[in-house]
Amino acid sequence: THVGRTGDIGLFKVVSEGGVAAGVRRIEAVTGEGAIAHIQTQDALLRELSATLKAQSLDDVAGKIAAMQDGVKTLEKELARLKAKLAASAGDELAAQAQDIGGAKLLAAELEGADAAALRETLDKLKDKLKSAIIVLASRGDGKVQLAAGVTADLTGKVKAGELVNFVAGQVGGKGGGKPDMAMAGGSEPAKLPEALASVAGWVGGKLG
Repeated sequence: THVGRTGDIGLFKVVSEGGVAAGVRRIEAVTGEGAIAHIQTQDALLRELSATLKAQSLDDVAGKIAAMQDGVKTLEKELARLKAKLAASAGDELAAQAQDIGGAKLLAAELEGADAAALRETLDKLKDKLKSAIIVLASRGDGKVQLAAGVTADLTGKVKAGELVNFVAGQVGGKGGGKPDMAMAGGSEPAKLPEALASVAGWVGGKLG
């Protein structure tokens, strides 16, 4: 808008566009020698990326990246499967740690390296194995706590999984919820987890009378 003719601008390259207010968009661009330098920088970056990906040509870069993304998804699925398998194996060992309280089995334990899915799967396996049980499983990672609580059908009249998981979560800076037989929660204070798990026996004992 501040030149005598468009030919004075030369090459024009938009580099960004976005909203700055309601109904207002902002476009930024480079022109002339600045635009040429910008394109040369992008070209060099693309060639470096192509070499890193071992693409046969610049046109193959997008395909290489798509193939890598597919590979990552496959690996993530396999990792999740192995975590679940490992957690299930650990669950068999945990079953031996269950204690008797008021005629029911109680287990409150930490399952290292387990994600939410592994906690749920291990919880289900333990309920099947222990038959009549109240279970709290937990894991820590990245400064957070994940919790899963399960109660077999014969005990939900006295102990609700949702109440139990919230009792534990409240001690580790979190909250959660769910059904009477299964509930999940999260927390933000992993250092307090051992003490929180240790308090489960007293809470359950009070509910079972």
